[in-house]
Amino acid sequence: MGVLQPLRRLSDGVNQVAIVVCVGCILAMLGISFTAFLYKLVTGSTLSWTYSLARLFLPWIGFLSMTISLRYGEHVAMTLLVRSLPRIMVKIAAGLCLAVIGLFALMLTWYGWEYFTSATQVYMVSAQIQISSKFTAVVLPISGVIMLLHLVHGFALLEHFLDDSHVIDELIETADGEPRS
Repeated sequence: MGVLQPLRRLSDGVNQVAIVVCVGCILAMLGISFTAFLYKLVTGSTLSWTYSLARLFLPWIGFLSMTISLRYGEHVAMTLLVRSLPRIMVKIAAGLCLAVIGLFALMLTWYGWEYFTSATQVYMVSAQIQISSKFTAVVLPISGVIMLLHLVHGFALLEHFLDDSHVIDELIETADGEPRS
């Protein structure tokens, strides 16, 4: 257990960085779009490069948000089916689910790295702005590695292991402790 705790803290730290990067990408997209809007408002003409530049942030937002949702257990799950199984079958199903997530993360890392290293195309955002496709391709192996890192949390990633009655009791206690106006 001595190695798991630091890895879990690292996973949480990486998750926080991923959240900040996602928010930064969204703000960059909004900033680019707002600049295009203001330019159109002031000059009456459009900037041809704003849409192309803003859309380069979408893979970063999509893939990093996938790792964030995995960390918080917000992924595809068949909760009703799993909860109707006997406890031992729930553990087996959860183990299989984690194995599939791990396999997906490994494939994302492996094939994403190959895609990144072979990416040679240059996005012509405008005549002056040229961005290598490596900018968008590198998010694939990064996301795969982050997903593999999040697997150190084990069953905590899966919602079937949350005790609903415990969560409900905590919510009731929190609501009861708040002053009413």
